[in-house]
Amino acid sequence: MSQNVSTDKRNIFSTVIILVFIVILVRLFTLQVVDHSYKLSASNNVLRQITQYPARGLIFDRNGELLVYNQATYDLMVIPRQVQTFDTTELITILGITREQFDASLLEAKQHSTFKPSILLKQLSAEDYAVLQEKLFKYPGFYVQPRTLRAYPRSIASHLLGYVGEVDDRIIREQPYYRMGDYIGISGLERSYEVELRGKKGVNVFVVDVHNRIKGSYADGKYDTTAILGKNLTCTIDADLQEYGERLMQNKIGSIVALEPGSGEVLAMITSPNYDPNLLVGRPRTANYRLLEQDTLKPLFNRALMALYPPGSTFKVVNALIGLQEGVVRPQTRYYCDGAYRVGRGVGCHSHPSPTDLIQSIQVSCNTYYCNVFRNIIDKFGAGGTEKGFTVWKNHVESIGYGKKLNIDQPNELAGITPSIEFYDRYFRKGKWNSLTIISLAIGQGELGTTPLQMANLATSIANRGFYFTPHLVKSIEGEPEIEPRFSLKHYTTIDSVWFNYIVEGMDLAVNGEPGSGSTARIAAIPGVTVCGKTGTSQNPHGKDHSVFIAFAPKYDPQIAIAVYVENAGFGATWAAPIASLMIEKYLTGTVKRTWLEERMLEAILLDRHDKKK
Repeated sequence: MSQNVSTDKRNIFSTVIILVFIVILVRLFTLQVVDHSYKLSASNNVLRQITQYPARGLIFDRNGELLVYNQATYDLMVIPRQVQTFDTTELITILGITREQFDASLLEAKQHSTFKPSILLKQLSAEDYAVLQEKLFKYPGFYVQPRTLRAYPRSIASHLLGYVGEVDDRIIREQPYYRMGDYIGISGLERSYEVELRGKKGVNVFVVDVHNRIKGSYADGKYDTTAILGKNLTCTIDADLQEYGERLMQNKIGSIVALEPGSGEVLAMITSPNYDPNLLVGRPRTANYRLLEQDTLKPLFNRALMALYPPGSTFKVVNALIGLQEGVVRPQTRYYCDGAYRVGRGVGCHSHPSPTDLIQSIQVSCNTYYCNVFRNIIDKFGAGGTEKGFTVWKNHVESIGYGKKLNIDQPNELAGITPSIEFYDRYFRKGKWNSLTIISLAIGQGELGTTPLQMANLATSIANRGFYFTPHLVKSIEGEPEIEPRFSLKHYTTIDSVWFNYIVEGMDLAVNGEPGSGSTARIAAIPGVTVCGKTGTSQNPHGKDHSVFIAFAPKYDPQIAIAVYVENAGFGATWAAPIASLMIEKYLTGTVKRTWLEERMLEAILLDRHDKKK
């Protein structure tokens, strides 16, 4: 009996030993194979992986002038598990932050990971870094990560250049290339050409001692990878013209877009009010962005691509082209105007010589003439053919670039609004609307919504006598033989080229007609340069009308096409036409001789006309 008890005890003891041994094996397997945290912690105690962030590509203007470059900055990193007792007061004094800010950042880093590095404080200046570097050995678990920030030698073109910001969780999920703390282009060219500008990250693995000091490369750099610099961009804008346009638009609200007709290259793209691009760089960026966002004049809003305006009388040239193409009006067709179109509710007109033919109607901008032309287009197919006539009209309008995105290489471009049959069926009920119901479209009012870019593209289409190139802002990319092929394709309108000559003649007379001839844009005339233009006064239900002007020059072999839109500024000839004319003179001649006109535009303050609440 005692022998059996002894055997049972030995069996129990052996079983316990085996179970303990199994538990140890399982635990060792878990630590060494499944759970990498201890291995990671041990590696982090002797090795440090420092990401090598490549400098983003530089951006130059069309003449090789530097617009965007990089400056050095430093992020303070922390590995929470390695942090030991240290003099917190001394560290926060060096960093220039409060104890509360430091504790919050350290807690956030711990929540992210106790083993992996996190950013404790972003974008230390070179001066703060120099002080910190000498004392960094006192703070185990902390090290510095070199970075670069964007810088701007000239405070211009903020909207089209864009800015860079830190990635968020959504971007990290969608694009595995990025890690927490990385930066990405948020707007403008920085966003559109992010892949080309960012380059490719590298990594250096270093051995560190117990005092957190780097002692050398690990394995002679065997596991290092080299960062690849971002590619430089040459953009299409002329920096001097861009700066001049921004000066002309100071204390005004609106936009200027200037294009090169023969290529679609953007020569200038001004949104006003704008902001200094240096405000959205470095540690003050968040506070500055908040202030800009709260500004009632909306300086962050890119009016050139996102503001939807009625084109006003500049749209009359579109209806003239469609009328000629559809055969419902001829160049010799004349209409009499006694100050209004007096059918239905009527459309008022201003005093001018009458009657006019088609060329003269553009010269004097007669509303009555285009009410007749528009109704002829819509009613071409007779009774019951309103929808068919409207469809023909709409297709022609969209072929010139209205009501659709032009696909410029910028984010957030809007398509504009060209009304549809469905819209009018909902608004008036099907069969209850006709050419007279929608007569406001005759003079560029009503339901039309266009961007300044689309209006500049109209000027380009006329300058080219019937085609345009996709507007774009990049002229070349370093190391690439050509830009995107889509920017070299001609987009032909549905209007025969022969009809554009009559429009060009009318726009020529609008600027260069004899005194007393009723020309609406004589203020835009430039000695020695034949400017062709069309004024517009866009009705504004919320206040004073908007001042609008489109133009191109010279008349033959055009080098620049332009659209200017000044909100709440009144007649097109008062502000938009002079601004466009000065821009053309600056670009084509290099200097502005009409200093009296320049001074008047520069000194004008029109912000008091803008209803900020709207």
